[in-house]
Parts: sequence; C-alpha cells; structure tokens
Amino acid sequence: MRDTRTSATTRAVTAGAVMLAWTALLWVLEGVDTATGHSLDTYGISPREPAELADVVPSAFLHSGWEHVASNSVPLLVLGFIAALGGAGRFAAVVLVVILTSGLGVWLTAPPNTVTLGASGVVFGLFGYLLVRGFVDRRPLDVLVGVGVAAVYGSLLWGVLPTDSGISWQGHLFGLVGGVVAAFVLRRPRRPDPVTV
Repeated sequence: MRDTRTSATTRAVTAGAVMLAWTALLWVLEGVDTATGHSLDTYGISPREPAELADVVPSAFLHSGWEHVASNSVPLLVLGFIAALGGAGRFAAVVLVVILTSGLGVWLTAPPNTVTLGASGVVFGLFGYLLVRGFVDRRPLDVLVGVGVAAVYGSLLWGVLPTDSGISWQGHLFGLVGGVVAAFVLRRPRRPDPVTV
C-alpha cells in the first residue's frame, strides 16, 4: 500500500515539475522574443513551404505576445499535469504526436501568407487525449477524468471552428485530432481475461 502511495506521489511531483518547467520555458522564450524585436516569430509555421516543416516543433513553444502565452499557460498546466500523471515517457509521446499532427495540419491547411505559432494546439491535443483515453483504455477512473475535463474545458471545442481570422482554428482542430490519435496509438495493452477451467 505504501509503495502505491509513494509511486503516486512521485508521479504527481514529476508531473508538476515537468509542467511548471514547460510553462516557465514558454514565458522565458516570449521574454527573449520581445527583447529581440520578435526575432523568434520566424520559427512559426508558414504553410506549404517545404523549409517550414522544420518549424513544426519549435512553433509549439513560441507565442505572438504576452497575452497569447498567458491565455495558453493555465490550461496547458492543468491538462498537462493530468496527462503527465500517466508517466513522463508516455506523456512525452502524447505531446510529440499532438505537436506533429497539429503542426502538419497547419502546414497543409492554413491560409497563405500567414504565420502560426503557439501552444494552443498542444492544449487542444491534451484535451482530446484526456477526453477519450479512458474509453480507449477501458479504465473507469480515466473515463471519470475525461468527464471532468469535458465539464471544465468543454467550451474549448468552439475553438476548432473558423470564427476568428486571427486565431488558428486549424492548429486547434488538428491538435484535437492529434490527441485522439495519441490515445489510440498509445493505448495501454489490455490484461488477458483470466482462464477458467
């Protein structure tokens, strides 16, 4: 029993440390971007230019201003912490699937002459992942977590609609898709049913 509690505490501490460090990094990068006349914005994604594929990953860590990074920080912290409780390796794999799916989706579908950056694709991806993970893994506790996430952050779903030309609904939509894909690709193996004689 003690080992289980210790393991849960260790996972919670690790998840908290990872998400605090990640969020701090986003703020530091925005500080560097602001201090250098927004020089880091060149690492955003410009659609359908082959050289821009290299910016798919860095674009998820950059923002277009303090308000932008602030709006992503709290949901990223909360959803990331919950997802990271499942283990750091699994969490890293989920985030990688989400970043690649969101970034490639933006690269393929964003309007020409635009630059897309920000962690909101990851936020939507973590939301999608947590929403379906319990059903995919057939774990009742994770289903309840998904229901709670839907109750608190369900309004995020409006962000996948093209309602504001200044917001990348493509990044949101493909981030959400990436989270659902990650839940299936990284599903936990089922334990075999006990054999009865």
